Amino acid sequence: MPDNGWMMMASFRRDKSVVKERLKAGTVRRIAGYARPYIRELILFLALNAVAAVIVVANPLLLKSIIDKGIVPHKSGVVLGLAIAVGGLALVEALIGLAQRWYSARIGEGLIYDLRTEVFDHVQRMPVAFFMRAQTGSLVSRLNSDVIGAQRALTTTLSSVVSNVISLLLVLGTMFLLSWQVTLIALVLTPIFIFPAKWVGRRLQKISREQMQLDAEMSSLMTERFNVAGAMLAKLYGRPEEESAGFADRAQRVRDIGITSAMYGRVFFTALTLVASLATAMVYGVGGTLVVNGGFQLGTLVALATLLTRMYGPLTALSNVHVDVMTALVSFDRVFEVLDLKPMIDEKPDADPLAANDDPDDGGDAAPAIEFDDVVFSYPAASEVSLASLESIARADTAPAREVLHGVTFRVEPGTMTALVGPSGAGKTTITQLVSRLYDVSDGAVRIGGQDLRDVTLESLRGTVGVVTQDAHLFHDTIRANLEYARPGATDEQLAEALQAAQIWDLVASMPDGLDTVVGDRGYRLSGGEKQRLALARLLLKAPSVVVLDEATAHLDSESEAAVQRALSTALAGRTSIVIAHRLSTIREADQILVIDDGRVAERGRHDELLDEGGLYSELYDTQFARQSLPDTVH
Repeated sequence: MPDNGWMMMASFRRDKSVVKERLKAGTVRRIAGYARPYIRELILFLALNAVAAVIVVANPLLLKSIIDKGIVPHKSGVVLGLAIAVGGLALVEALIGLAQRWYSARIGEGLIYDLRTEVFDHVQRMPVAFFMRAQTGSLVSRLNSDVIGAQRALTTTLSSVVSNVISLLLVLGTMFLLSWQVTLIALVLTPIFIFPAKWVGRRLQKISREQMQLDAEMSSLMTERFNVAGAMLAKLYGRPEEESAGFADRAQRVRDIGITSAMYGRVFFTALTLVASLATAMVYGVGGTLVVNGGFQLGTLVALATLLTRMYGPLTALSNVHVDVMTALVSFDRVFEVLDLKPMIDEKPDADPLAANDDPDDGGDAAPAIEFDDVVFSYPAASEVSLASLESIARADTAPAREVLHGVTFRVEPGTMTALVGPSGAGKTTITQLVSRLYDVSDGAVRIGGQDLRDVTLESLRGTVGVVTQDAHLFHDTIRANLEYARPGATDEQLAEALQAAQIWDLVASMPDGLDTVVGDRGYRLSGGEKQRLALARLLLKAPSVVVLDEATAHLDSESEAAVQRALSTALAGRTSIVIAHRLSTIREADQILVIDDGRVAERGRHDELLDEGGLYSELYDTQFARQSLPDTVH
């Protein structure tokens, strides 16, 4: 059996349709760029592979010499000396193997690190629209499977090709020198060796695709059932027996396909071993006859038989090398596909930091004003923010972008609160997303402190604008870690101060682990009001001068609403804020109310003024707000 049988089987399992893929121009050149930092290690690695290939031929020749020059003429000294040489060569081969593995790991893991960090950094800079369309599993696959596949191009595939080519040339050259007759017969038998491998390989490809699909289905089922929301839904509506039966059915199919795959793998090795044994028998039959008739010596026969087993392995592997190379190159191409998708929200090379407000008309050092100047906005098309290979809908979604904001103009004075109200889908959330520059306007401008957001650095903008959304996201970590995400290195006193201002310190202090309490997946161990107040504490710790509350007080009970309102009073004090309001208390406290309808500012003013006008706000008040009572704690 060839020494690299497992690698050979893995090669034949790969989908041959990959050779039909068309690589982008310059892919190989870009790959060379990633290999450049490891060029010294790569050269040494390939040199070691070449030396190892030479040893493949050296061992049979030493065996030939031991027999012909030592055993046959009864020269024990020669036998002993050559035996020591064989042992020394084995030691050298072992050391070379260790060095090969070190260089392979050094290059491979280094390349994986480089690609993963680059892809991760790039994806982090993508707009929110990208994450709304891309499948999380596909993104993770690019960071894992495709990056590892790309790494194989510079380690496994490259070294295998170099080693197999050198080994095959040396083995064939040596065999021709020893006996051209036996070598020709061995080459004639080559198709008998390759065809079984190809036949089994085609079936392994089909089984491998089915196996991956079944594994994905089973993993998807477990992922859906084992997160908090899925587990809760399954307990409330699911039937345990049917859930178990459904999983058992998928697991059974995975088991069955695994058995089939194992048997085909065994057939693969058995076929190779059988053909190799038949070829070896042929060499001993033909070569033995030549030895008896004086055609060549006994040592030559042993060397030929040994070399034969080392010829078919590289020959069979090289017959499938185009698939191996294309598989590795396509993995690189899939990684480059993500890296080539340009972030829509990017920072200009000459961007300035968002300056502190020093306009006397705006109150000097107070919070800055927010201005929307004739803003027009359309959400980006799928082709602008996503990849068809990451989200299938992007391939089918060719509809032109629809304009959702039409000439929106307003100003939020420094240190004041503006409430956005209006029907669902009117454009309120879109306006708040433009303030934090999750998207760029299609026309017009959004300014903070008189500076166009497209002209300021992203770091300074993130430091100035704080956002709390309706569904406050918390990481599956401690309360401390979730708060420090806004201000790394914050002291316990600073954390406690923020929690007190957010009206949740008493709860945190009463927990056994206090700040080190783990909040659970997405904060599921906390109530909605508690999550909101933790999010507000995180905002207070960040201490932004502009605050955006996107439906932050929706869907809370009266007690939680009162606590959140008290926290909001602290969070908004002295800050310029825009609030999507769902509570009458928030609306009545607003310095300005903007009624948004169909992407336009339909009405503006204060609560009493808009009620007197009897327009859309009056209708919204009658249908949504009139029945709400103000909490006694809000002033």
